[in-house]
Amino acid sequence: MLRSTPAQAGGGRPRASLVRRARESIAKGSKSFAIASLLFDRDTRERAHLLYAWCRRCDDIADGQDHGGDLKLDEASAKDRVEAIRILTHRALDGQPTADIAFDALGLVAAETNLTREMCDDVIEGFMLDAEGWRPRTEGDLMRYCYHVAGAVGVMMARVMGVPADETETMDRACDLGLAFQLNNIARDIWEDDAAGRCYIPEEWLVEMDIPPGQHMKPQYREQLVTLARRMTDMAAKHDAAARIGAMRLRFRQRWAILAAANIYGEIGREVAARRGAAWDSRVYTTLPVKLGLVGAALKESISGTYPPLKMPKWTRGELMMMARMAGPIPDAAMEPLPDEDIRRLEE
Repeated sequence: MLRSTPAQAGGGRPRASLVRRARESIAKGSKSFAIASLLFDRDTRERAHLLYAWCRRCDDIADGQDHGGDLKLDEASAKDRVEAIRILTHRALDGQPTADIAFDALGLVAAETNLTREMCDDVIEGFMLDAEGWRPRTEGDLMRYCYHVAGAVGVMMARVMGVPADETETMDRACDLGLAFQLNNIARDIWEDDAAGRCYIPEEWLVEMDIPPGQHMKPQYREQLVTLARRMTDMAAKHDAAARIGAMRLRFRQRWAILAAANIYGEIGREVAARRGAAWDSRVYTTLPVKLGLVGAALKESISGTYPPLKMPKWTRGELMMMARMAGPIPDAAMEPLPDEDIRRLEE
C-alpha cells in the first residue's frame, strides 16, 4: 500500500539550506533589494529572501530561462511554463517537496507567515498575462498588471514583516509600494520590453499621442514617449508617497529597509524623467554611492517621520483586486444539487 508524503514546510529541506540558497539568489538577481534587505532584523531578512527566491524563480521559468534549477521547461510553451509554476507553488503551499529550492523556500516562508494560495495566485496571474501575449488597452489594464506582478508581492512582503491580515490600511500601502516599483521599472525598460516583443504602455495612451501600434521606439515619436514615461513616473511617485504612510507603521528596522527600497527604486523613476529622450540609450541604474546616500536619507526619514501626500493615488488595492477577480478565470461550478432540487426529487 502506497503512503502519501507527509506535509513538511519547505518540502523537508533544512531551513538553513533554503535560507542560504535564497540569499545567493537575491545577491545575484537584485543588488538594490539586497542592500535594502540588510537593514531588516534577521528573521525578516531571511523570510524576505525566501520570498524573493520564489519570485525570481517564477520570473525565470516564465521567461524560459530556468537558471540553475532542476526543472527543464525550455521546450514548453509559455502557458505551460506558467501552469508548471502554479502546480509547483500549490504543491509547496501544501507542504509537499517540489524538487526545486525556490518553491520549497516559498513553502517554508508561507508556513511561517501565513501566506495564502490566493496571494500567490494573484502573482502567478501576472505571468499568465505575459504568456498570453496580453497588452494593456487602458490605464486600468496597466494598473491591474502592476497589481499582479508587484502590488500583490508588496502585500506578501507585508505579511512577511508580520503585518496582520486584517490591517487593511497597511496592506493597501504595501500594495502602493509595489505599484510604484513596477511603474518605474516599466518606464525604465520600455526599450528592452519592445526588443522582447512586449509593450506595457496602454493603447489609449499611444492613440492619444498619435503613435501607431508597435512604433513607439521610432525616433520621430521620442518626445511623445518622454511624455508617456513621465506620466508613469508621476503615477509611481504618488503611489510611493502613499506607501510611506504605511511604512511609518512598521517597526524601526523594517521601516528603514522599506524606505531605503522606496528611495532606491524611486531614484530610477526620477532618473528616467531627468534623462528625457536619452532615458533608453542605456539602462538606468543607481550606483553604490548613490544607493548608500539614499539609505542614509531613509534613516533620517525613519526617525523624523514622513508627510502624508496631499492627494492619494487614483488606483486602490481594493479596486485593482476587484478588477483582477472579474478578469480572472471563472471557477468551476459546483456539481452538488441545490437544496430545493433535493426536495423536488423526493416529491416526485
